[in-house]
Amino acid sequence: MEDYKKLIPSFDCRGNQAVIRDNREEFYSNDMKTLGRFYSDNGADELLIRDFADTDEEHELSIGSIKEVARTVDIPVIAGGRVKRLEDVKKYLYAGAKAVFLDAEKEENIDLLKEAADRFGSEKIYIRFSDLSYLARAEEFAQLGASMLLIDREEMLTPKEMAEIEKNPLPALILCDDDTAGSIASYLRLKQAAGVILTAPYEASGNCMAMKQELKKRGISVDTFESSVEWSAFKLNSDGLIPVIVQDYKTSEVLMLAYMNEEAFDATLKSGKMTYFSRSRQKLWLKGETSGHFQYVKSLHLDCDNDTLLAKVSQVGAACHTGARSCFFQTLAQKEMKETNPLKVFEEVYKVILDRKEHPKEGSYTNYLFDKGMDKILKKLGEEATEIIIAAKNPNPEETKYEISDFLYHAMVLMAVKGLSWEDITEELANR
Repeated sequence: MEDYKKLIPSFDCRGNQAVIRDNREEFYSNDMKTLGRFYSDNGADELLIRDFADTDEEHELSIGSIKEVARTVDIPVIAGGRVKRLEDVKKYLYAGAKAVFLDAEKEENIDLLKEAADRFGSEKIYIRFSDLSYLARAEEFAQLGASMLLIDREEMLTPKEMAEIEKNPLPALILCDDDTAGSIASYLRLKQAAGVILTAPYEASGNCMAMKQELKKRGISVDTFESSVEWSAFKLNSDGLIPVIVQDYKTSEVLMLAYMNEEAFDATLKSGKMTYFSRSRQKLWLKGETSGHFQYVKSLHLDCDNDTLLAKVSQVGAACHTGARSCFFQTLAQKEMKETNPLKVFEEVYKVILDRKEHPKEGSYTNYLFDKGMDKILKKLGEEATEIIIAAKNPNPEETKYEISDFLYHAMVLMAVKGLSWEDITEELANR
């Protein structure tokens, strides 16, 4: 895969509040998940969250907020800021961070650098500073185990300072306080620049996909949507259009059917938002432009005959103009069937367990476990794990199948108690 330069929006976090800058002033947002989702959907490559909590209690709230953001977005999260011991690095990583930065301007963090890199891996440990005098210690940071410099200074770099960055042995993410394409491009042209950190208000800088189009014009290699097949190779209908089946990228639910002309296809690639040609209005139609129910592109596919597109999207709100999630909500005929899609089965069983937790039912074994508490649940998990081992010694796999099912059920009860979802589990497995 091509080595793209990254655009990384950032915000400061204090407890459950994001601190966002607007015209050099700060304001607060309690909805960090929406903020992170906006960046993720609009073309950001990663997200940087600086935890500037003042107290241990506020720090724990920050960890919880970072976890919620990491669950919500589809891009890697870099976090750090309040690292006093190795346990703090672990908390950020367990919250879902791809990497944790240690502050070089706190000498105790430099002392912790090697221990953190040895424990969690060098690729997960970055070193942050705002004072460029620390560039002189880049070789030391690399030897201790840092894999990335995070240059977090608000003032724009001078040509001399950029030359100093080029001499250091580590790649760098560099804060760019000027959100114009020219300034960002000047940083990204540096060989050692892996990406830029953006700090402007998210309504301005959050639309990274638009910025990437400007950077492409300036010769910067950035990650955008590029079609592997030219429009001229598509087989169009009599109106010069190609039908597009739209599917939720996580659940595979079919959401709608629409049509594109070449202009709509190009607009979709450039913006990262599904854009169609309205046959009734005979004009381009950006899905969500009036309703806010945008469809953010995750992938585009072409069928074997080159005459139909399949779009997998992140759907905001309802796809159907009626307000329904999917346009295909009218059942015409149906035969009773057993759902065997693994994740859907897990999710349905888990929903029943959560419902029992919220609405106890007399005689329910699930409620019996909830009533008995954690020790009982853990005891049952241990028993079921042992029974799997015993069953596996039997050449007939049926007993093993039964015991694994029992174990997974009890594991889901534990998940409900700990507030974990199947999405948390599958995301963690995917990250590995």
